[in-house]
Amino acid sequence: MALFGLFRKKKDETDVPEGPGGSENLVESDTQDIQDAISSEIKQEEAVKEFEEEEQEEENADSVNVTGSLQGSIREAVFEEISSNEDGTEEKEPEVEEELENDEMYMDTMQDDIQEAVATEVEKSEGKEKKGFFKRLVSGLTKTRDNIANGIDSIFSSFTKIDEDFYEELEEVLVMADIGIHATTEILEQLRKRVKEEKIKDVAECKQILIDSIKEQMHVEKNAYDFEDKKSVVLFIGVNGVGKTTSIGKLSSQLKKKGKKVLVAAADTFRAAAIEQLEEWTNRAGVDIIAQQEGSDPAAVVFDALASAKAKGTDILLVDTAGRLHNKKNLMEELKKINRIIDREYPDAYRETFIVLDGTTGQNAMAQAKQFSEVADITGIILTKLDGTAKGGIAIAIQSELKIPVKYIGIGEKIDDLQKFNADDFVEALFEVEE
Repeated sequence: MALFGLFRKKKDETDVPEGPGGSENLVESDTQDIQDAISSEIKQEEAVKEFEEEEQEEENADSVNVTGSLQGSIREAVFEEISSNEDGTEEKEPEVEEELENDEMYMDTMQDDIQEAVATEVEKSEGKEKKGFFKRLVSGLTKTRDNIANGIDSIFSSFTKIDEDFYEELEEVLVMADIGIHATTEILEQLRKRVKEEKIKDVAECKQILIDSIKEQMHVEKNAYDFEDKKSVVLFIGVNGVGKTTSIGKLSSQLKKKGKKVLVAAADTFRAAAIEQLEEWTNRAGVDIIAQQEGSDPAAVVFDALASAKAKGTDILLVDTAGRLHNKKNLMEELKKINRIIDREYPDAYRETFIVLDGTTGQNAMAQAKQFSEVADITGIILTKLDGTAKGGIAIAIQSELKIPVKYIGIGEKIDDLQKFNADDFVEALFEVEE
């Protein structure tokens, strides 16, 4: 475009009149101008190109210098890092290390303090609960204590030496307190043995030996409550009126509070209002119940309960059963049928059979335990109504003679008044030994 513009300008400036020879001169002149313009344009382009090439060379040189300098700096930094820390680990400033160590120690201390505080609170809570029950136990065993401990105290205060009269008086008090002949004999034999071996002369020293001997008679194994942590089926047997249904309701509530999924089977279908009473307790405890109409086959109720327990992932199934002893043959057949169904439908279940006994009946409770042990494999005893009886010594007698552990005791109507049996607590409450 610059070339043609120049051409037009030249043409305008050279306004030659038309005439002979003028046209040729004009053509020659224009041709020369065009050649000059082209030559000038080429020179300009070459100059521009040369300038651009020089600039590019300078930029490349600068880039090389910068890159070389950067690479050199990196090499120096790496060399210094390797020289100062040959093991490859980064060294922290002493102040930073100290601060980090202090922070870690502080966090560890805080965590320990929190755990200790939580443990202390749990221990206090458990301690308060235990002391509360122990006080109720002491109060509940008042009549039994008056019957046993006071009689024993009178012997220890009236005798000054250990002789046969001392042993005979002690034997009479223990037997009259429903401890029974079998348990009394074992307790006195152990007392005689220790007195002889340790050459004890002081009557007062015999009291603690007597207390320790009674505790040993009532010892409960550590695995007595394993059923709580396994998929279990627990049968409850016993005559009517002993507190069987009430014990099931209380135990179901306590197990649920521990996070267990509990189901109750109302298999006592013969006693009037037994199902309604059990439904009331399960409602209070907040657990499910499987029940049928009054007069239904108890085995059918158990069958339905087992199916429900397996389907719902129940932890513990508690089964109430009829309390009839007037026809032992029918009772035996009924329990056999229930056990066969459990064995067939739930063979992997952990099994327990608790007999519930009324502590106020004394030696009658012993007779009931013997009769039921003939038709069932009893694994534990629930002794109820100890808060209103002078015959609490039967707990010692049953465990000693039948070798069946007392696992729970009831000392009141409240849900928490049914507690796991602890031989130390029971005997100390019996003799009112301060904790």
